Amino acid sequence: MKEFAEALARRVLENVGRVDEEELEAFVEAVGFAGRVFVVGAGRSGLVARAFAMRLMHLGMQVYVVGETITPAIGPGDLLVAVSGSGATRSVVLVAGTARRLGARVAAVTSHRESQLARLADVVLVVGGREEGLERDYVSEQLKGFSVSPTPLGTLFELSASIVLDAVVAALMEKRGVGEEVLKARHTNLE
Repeated sequence: MKEFAEALARRVLENVGRVDEEELEAFVEAVGFAGRVFVVGAGRSGLVARAFAMRLMHLGMQVYVVGETITPAIGPGDLLVAVSGSGATRSVVLVAGTARRLGARVAAVTSHRESQLARLADVVLVVGGREEGLERDYVSEQLKGFSVSPTPLGTLFELSASIVLDAVVAALMEKRGVGEEVLKARHTNLE
C-alpha cells in the first residue's frame, strides 16, 4: 500500500508541475475580480469544487454552489467555475452554457483543452489527469508487478485540481493581504 501512496504522490506532483503559469494567473485574476463566484462539478469533481467554494468563502468572497437551495440567480459580473476532468460531463456543460447565456463568465478546470466545457469557457485552466491511457502507461512504468492504478478513474485529476485550486486560494490571500487568521475567523463554528 505504501508503494501505491508514494506513486500517487509522485504522479500528482508531476501533474501539478505541468500546469501552465499563464493559465493559472488568468484563472486567479478571473476569480479575484468576479463580483460573485458560482461553482459546479459532478461527483468527486463536485467535491473539489465545493472545497474551493469553502476557501473562497473563508476569503470573504460571495460564493455559491450550483444546486443548493440558497444559490441566487447568476448574471453579468459573475463567474462560474466549472470543474470537470473530461470537460464533457453533461450536467456541468449544461450549467456552463446557461451561465454564458445569462451573461456570466465561465472558468473551466479540465484535463481537455478542446472539450465542450473548455470551448464554452472564457478562461481555461488545464489540469492533467483524465488523459486517455495515461494511468495505464504510468502503472506499467512505475509500479512493475502491479496490475491496478494508484489513481483509478478520475483520482489523479481530482487530487491535482484540489492542490491547484488551493494554490489559487493562496495567491488570492497574497493579493488581498489576507492571513490565515482571517480565514480561520470565517470558518464554521457550528461543528
